[in-house]
Amino acid sequence: MRFIGVIFRALKTLTFSKLLKVFSIGIMHPLFAFLYTYASLKAFQKAKELYPKTNSNSGIGNAFRHAYWCCIIMMYFCKVSSPEKALKWCKRLTNMHEDLFPNKPLETKMDLHNNQLGMDYFMSLLPGVHRQFFESSFFIKELQEKTKDAVLITSVDEEVDKDIMIYLE
Repeated sequence: MRFIGVIFRALKTLTFSKLLKVFSIGIMHPLFAFLYTYASLKAFQKAKELYPKTNSNSGIGNAFRHAYWCCIIMMYFCKVSSPEKALKWCKRLTNMHEDLFPNKPLETKMDLHNNQLGMDYFMSLLPGVHRQFFESSFFIKELQEKTKDAVLITSVDEEVDKDIMIYLE
C-alpha cells in the first residue's frame, strides 16, 4: 500500500496544468493509463525485492527498475493493442513521466536511456514470442545480466551504447 501513498504524494506536487496533462491521458486512453500505473507498481515491487539498497536512488536497482518498467508496460500494452501503438504510447508516457517529475539532467539521461533499453529489449523479443504470451518473468534474468555490465556515468556528455544500462551511484 506504500505505493498508493507514493502516487498521491507525487500527484500533490504537480501544478494544475501538469495534473490536467495526467488526467487527459486517462481520458484519452483509460486502459493504457490503468496498465501503466499497474506496471509502475509491479516494477517498483520487483526492483525493491531484487535491489533493496539501490532501487530508489540512482544506482543499479534504479537502472533495472526503469528497463523492467518499460518491458512490462510494453507487455501489458501489447496484450490490448498493436506493438507499434504500444511502443508509441510507452515512449509517450515514460517521457511524460520525466517531464512531470523533473530530475537533474544526469538523472534524466539515465532514466531515459534505461527506459529506451527496456523498450528495445522488449521489441527484440517480439519476433520469437507471440505478444499475447509474454509474462513479466521473461525479462528479469536478462535485465539482471545487463546490470552486471552497467556503466557508471558522471557526465551528461558521456555516450554509452544503447544496449548497456547506465547508473549514477
